[in-house]
Amino acid sequence: MTGVRGQGAGGRGQGAGGRGQGAGGRRLRPVARPASQEGGRIERPGTPAGAETDELINLCYVGEAGGIEEGLAHRSGIPFRAVTTGQIRGRAPWIVARNLARMGQGAAQCAALLREFRPDVVFVTGGYVAAPVAWAAWRQRIPVLIYLPDLTPGLAIRVVSRLAARVAVSFPEVTPYFPGKAVVTGYPVRPELLTIDRASARAALQLREDRPTLLVFGGSRGARSINQAVVAGLPTLLAHCQIVHISGSLDWEWVSRAAAELPETLQRWYHPDSYLHEEMVQALAAADLVVARAGASVLGEFPAVGLPSILVPYPFAGQHQDANAAYLADRGAAVVVADSDLPGRLSSVVVELLGAPERLAEMRQAARALARPDAAISIARELRELAGC
Repeated sequence: MTGVRGQGAGGRGQGAGGRGQGAGGRRLRPVARPASQEGGRIERPGTPAGAETDELINLCYVGEAGGIEEGLAHRSGIPFRAVTTGQIRGRAPWIVARNLARMGQGAAQCAALLREFRPDVVFVTGGYVAAPVAWAAWRQRIPVLIYLPDLTPGLAIRVVSRLAARVAVSFPEVTPYFPGKAVVTGYPVRPELLTIDRASARAALQLREDRPTLLVFGGSRGARSINQAVVAGLPTLLAHCQIVHISGSLDWEWVSRAAAELPETLQRWYHPDSYLHEEMVQALAAADLVVARAGASVLGEFPAVGLPSILVPYPFAGQHQDANAAYLADRGAAVVVADSDLPGRLSSVVVELLGAPERLAEMRQAARALARPDAAISIARELRELAGC
């Protein structure tokens, strides 16, 4: 959950001597939302958990202790508060019972936090932190805005939407899930993604401008099946392109070892890393093609930079990723490869696409047609309206 206070005339302003209350102004305090915890989802500044903060100020981000969202919030300069929660769907009965108790504890923690922070609006993006936050806000009559990045709502969003004043969605196709509450905003991304050019991005990453660039990543922790297929195919792939490979922390040791064992003639084209933070903007802009899971961020980030993609849906993501991948593929912006087909297909599909510049150009144009560059502003506008500012 995210807490925000407005700035400018009639709001909370920054003066020469520091922070002060505007004359006769009312403070805007949307509460920072929980981060999504769905498999394969990348959470970093540049996703909905960070993009609209450029339009809002004075946030309080609520999530799980030790989760990736905690580090991301601190890195972005957003105060973070941890609450207790737990997953329910797909768990054994005794785990469900335990996690329901944890959610009750989390709801009490959220209620205390809301009384302390006194937000004007609560912003929720999903995951199992969403339920206790939204319930506590509803009990205290604080309006809730949900943002659904995916094409299909998960259990938490379906339940929490009953407590929400509005549900912001990325695409019109999602509105039937939330009759009378849905508003189409698009998927918010960092402004840098909308303005960065390929030449400067490649220069920042020390990539050759005259060689095709393949970006590979599988989420914040990586995707072993993708990593294995890419490393196995390096001799073939590196003959056609330079590769930025983000392996995730779990596979970094053996991926870096494989990189060191490559012939020197191939090593110069291979750029592995365990994780990218701010450099991810440059990596997305520098690429001609990306291989990735099909978490919700692909619906916003890839269109923003017009990036053609090979999407490999995570098989255990409750079909959310299948829907995301199909959406881009049906519109000509992506090719879908099943996780089980990676060993035999990935290298050949990459080589085929990189060898077909006209098709890549068509995919790039199809991706750009799906972009909503004003999405962050639209979400900020909804938050301000619900807060009465």
